[in-house]
Amino acid sequence: MVVMPFKNEPYEDFSLPENRKAMEEAIAKVEAELGREWDLVIGGDHVKADQKIESINPSNPEEVVGVAQAATPDLAVKAIEVAAEAFKSWRFTSAEERAGYLFKAAAEMRRRKMELAATMVLEIGKNWVEAVADVAEAIDFLEFYGREMLRLSQPQPLTPYPDEINQYFYIPLGVGVVIPPWNFPLAILVGMTSASLVTGNTVVLKPASITPVIAAKFMEIMETVQLPPGVLNLVTGGGGTIGDVLVDHPNTRFINFTGSKEVGLRIVERAARIQPGQQWIKRVSAEMGGKDALIIDSDADVEAAVEGAVISAFGFQGQKCSACSRLIVDRSVYDEVVERLVERTQKITVGPVKYYENFMGPISSAGQEQKILEYIEIGKKEACLLLGGKKQDMAGYFIEPTLFVDADRKARIAQEEIFGPVLTVIKARDFDDALDIANDSEYGLTGGVYTNNREKIEKAKRLFHVGNLYFNRKITGALVDVQPFGGYNMSGTCSKAGGRDYLLLFMQGKSVAERL
Repeated sequence: MVVMPFKNEPYEDFSLPENRKAMEEAIAKVEAELGREWDLVIGGDHVKADQKIESINPSNPEEVVGVAQAATPDLAVKAIEVAAEAFKSWRFTSAEERAGYLFKAAAEMRRRKMELAATMVLEIGKNWVEAVADVAEAIDFLEFYGREMLRLSQPQPLTPYPDEINQYFYIPLGVGVVIPPWNFPLAILVGMTSASLVTGNTVVLKPASITPVIAAKFMEIMETVQLPPGVLNLVTGGGGTIGDVLVDHPNTRFINFTGSKEVGLRIVERAARIQPGQQWIKRVSAEMGGKDALIIDSDADVEAAVEGAVISAFGFQGQKCSACSRLIVDRSVYDEVVERLVERTQKITVGPVKYYENFMGPISSAGQEQKILEYIEIGKKEACLLLGGKKQDMAGYFIEPTLFVDADRKARIAQEEIFGPVLTVIKARDFDDALDIANDSEYGLTGGVYTNNREKIEKAKRLFHVGNLYFNRKITGALVDVQPFGGYNMSGTCSKAGGRDYLLLFMQGKSVAERL
């Protein structure tokens, strides 16, 4: 199979009237399908359950985007068993054939790009730019992992040995359970699933309960490209109902998880227990939370630094594991940074993101909104609330962009993941102190530094302990095969999604020696 070199999918420019019109039409198309019911897909069969899950529009909770099935434990077990049966043949399909399904899915996704983006605008409250970026990243994962499997399927180099033929190659693991998050409900879901599939594994996909519609549309795409039945199975439902069943099953070979620290650690713990009939140690890839810090040094371009901080903190309402939630500022520029930060944050437009002019949309759910508001109340006792801090007077789950200043490095709002539009500003004595504050966290996902001082850049490269480190730019928006993504400590297993090591997580090496 000959393929062109990988390149990242471009984003649509919504300053162009034709692109705006296309998105408006896509939103109208998705709105015309509101309330549609979506099925489980197990072994190619479309299955309904007695209980349902309503996916609501967080900009307008009265609006049901779609209705999904609430799978029972029995249906979850059936999905695992079907995937185990499908693995018997899928594992022997060629790398070219498996990659071909990914390339076909990428092409189909391009054709439906605006529709998929519009679905996320309504289902989870992504603004237009964030939504098309999500789809573009999903396409990137399909294209990149397909090419990576072609590379890894080639004969692996070994040191020659007299009178022997030695081979080393990769084989798949088995049945994988893929549990993606709601904040990148297409991109991360597609990346986790496609990596598992292209390496020869079969998958039971359990998407986040609040974003089942975009997951069902991905399943629809995989059916369109005629992925064999049972290779990918979709089970929607609550984690408490079917999550443990999927993780615990003895036929589950690996779990690929992205989400909160608490759930991730629970999966790691449960997966470590050997179940009756289990013949392997389950492998867990877990990408979890972050409490990401951006340092503004005394030698920084303050205007550029503030712009990067605001975009990193408030893009998609701060609901990214890579979002800037701690801003650490050298005391010599602290007052200037805070003044500019207030001025820039006040320009943010908040409202329903079906309208292009709104930069910040709703919080994902009522429960998440309540959690953020509780953290804001905690913050009022720990630091100075300089801006925001209130629920917006709108129908949906809207919270003002919120700034706390003069916070102590050990404050809860400086240590715990809030996952919302809340930025905590901390004053540092100097650059060394700033690095010390930045590393004073149980997490280690992303971080950044604004400075024009080369010595400080080199020092930060050595000492700033995060998986993704950025200089003089925002700390969100990692691109596939440009900035492989994954963090240290309680941020997870540093699986480096979108990198050249990633597929190895879902395969195992086999060494074969034949004496002549």
